[in-house]
Amino acid sequence: MSLQIYINGKFYPKDEAKVSVYDHGLLYGDGVFEGIRSYNGKVFRLKEHVKRLYESAQAIMLQIPISQDQMAADIEKTVSVNGLVNSYIRVVVTRGAGALGLDIRKTSDPQVIIIADTIQLYPEELYERGLDIISVATIRNHPNALNPRIKSLNYLNNILAKVEGQLAGCPEALMVNHKGEIAECTGDNIFLVREGRVLTPSLEAGILEGITRNAVLELSRAAGYPTEELSLTRHDVYIADEIFLTGTAAEVIPVVKVDNRVIGNGKPGPIFKDLKARFTKLAKGE
Repeated sequence: MSLQIYINGKFYPKDEAKVSVYDHGLLYGDGVFEGIRSYNGKVFRLKEHVKRLYESAQAIMLQIPISQDQMAADIEKTVSVNGLVNSYIRVVVTRGAGALGLDIRKTSDPQVIIIADTIQLYPEELYERGLDIISVATIRNHPNALNPRIKSLNYLNNILAKVEGQLAGCPEALMVNHKGEIAECTGDNIFLVREGRVLTPSLEAGILEGITRNAVLELSRAAGYPTEELSLTRHDVYIADEIFLTGTAAEVIPVVKVDNRVIGNGKPGPIFKDLKARFTKLAKGE
């Protein structure tokens, strides 16, 4: 059976799901989105994802035409309609169709789109072996130009960094901010482990406040690991005992080499393994 795509309260077969070519989401990347996971039929941290979606929309003056409660219900319905137990959900809200030009006053009918499908960002063996990543020249958008806590449809900044990484033979790339501090990877937040301490860039570094990031911070503190959000540099990365990334699609995945420097002993470390196991239990509701 073809996947059913939700658009504005109705479901359409994947091949028939369409929006206007005059939609400002297409023309200008004018809109917001969320990536969400479901495990064992239950949507993970749905309330937090919906709240962040509406905050992103508010920040760009985009009025989502349904309530947060209705959005949450429609997300769950989309997963159910498609019969997916473990899925990746993409929620998109566009500005709607309008005239050519930037004037949002000439747009109407914001489009609410919900896609439930499956995703495997990295091969399973990389969760056992670990990633090699590289830091790239493309820096994170300046937070005073476009706040990275807004999950907008314009991901060109991240895409260009991702391309740099892929051209260097790495599946993920590490980005710094305008001050040269570690920010995040192209689709994931980053964590370092140093002498038993779990460290991650603070929000002031110009990063997305990841839902998975926040879950891992909670798990780390509950496990008794000294956990800090602070300014970090590439030097901190190079001398780390362990590194791992977090994200909705990636979940929790280890990094064993950065810029051709081996991290720790070159294998996924014990704190990563512990937090990965704790996250898996949390996500699956065990």
